[in-house]
Amino acid sequence: MSQNSPVMLITGAAHGLGAALARAAVDDYRLALLDRDELAGQTLANTLRGRTGEVLFLHADVSDERAVRQAMERIQRRWERLDVVINNAGVADTGPFEALGNHGWETLWRTNVMGTVYVCRAALALMKRQNSGHLINISALAGITGPPGLSSYAACGGALVRLSEALAAELAGTGIAVSVACPDLFASTLHQRLTGADPLSRARLERAMRRAADDVDTVAREILGATAKRPLYIFPQAEARRAWRRKRRNPVRFFHKWQKRG
Repeated sequence: MSQNSPVMLITGAAHGLGAALARAAVDDYRLALLDRDELAGQTLANTLRGRTGEVLFLHADVSDERAVRQAMERIQRRWERLDVVINNAGVADTGPFEALGNHGWETLWRTNVMGTVYVCRAALALMKRQNSGHLINISALAGITGPPGLSSYAACGGALVRLSEALAAELAGTGIAVSVACPDLFASTLHQRLTGADPLSRARLERAMRRAADDVDTVAREILGATAKRPLYIFPQAEARRAWRRKRRNPVRFFHKWQKRG
C-alpha cells in the first residue's frame, strides 16, 4: 500500500454492505472503518491489515455528532487528508405505517439521515482545505420507489436522495463530488438491524432478501466501480436502474403498480 494511496472512510463498516465495501476497497485505499460495534469492527480491521492494507478502526456511532468529529480528527492526524467518504451506516424498520412507533422513526432519522449529515459536515471541513473529495451517500431504491410496508425507511432514503442532490449542486466547482447510491434489496444482514418490526413483517423482509438476485459483495463492487466517474446517481443493479427509469417515465403509473402490490 503506497503512502500516496487515497484515503476512504466507510461508516457502518463492521457488517453487511459496509464490510463488503471495505473488503473490495482495501487493495486500492487506505481505509478508515467506523462502526459502533467495536468487536466486529476491530476484527474486520485486523483481517484486512493482514492483506497488507493500511486500516484504521474508529469506534463511534454516527448519530453522535461529537463522536463523529473526534473520529474525523483521528483521520486527519493519521493521514492529513480524506478522499472518499461512504456514508453506509443505517438501520431499517418494516411493517404497516400505523404499527411503526415513534422510537423506530426517531432511530432511523438520527442514524440514517442525521448520521449522514454529521459525517458529511465533518468531512467537508477537511475536503475543502484540500479542494477535492467525494461524498457517497448510501440510500436505498425504496427512497425513490416508496414501496408499501417500508414507509419510515423510504422516507429516510428519500431524504438522503434530496440531500445528496442539493449538496452536489452546492459544491459544484469546489472539486468535491457527491453521489447517492440506491441499491435494491440484496442478500445482506439488514434484517438484523430492524428497530422494531413485528415478526410477520420481519419474516417477509428476510424472505425477500433471500430471494434477491444479487449478493452483498456484487453490490459493493458495483458501487465502487461506479465511483471513478463520480456520478450523482449510482444504481448498482439492473433492476434498480429499470425501476428508476420507469418511475421517471411515468410516475403515476408506477405508483398505481405499488398500490396493487400493497
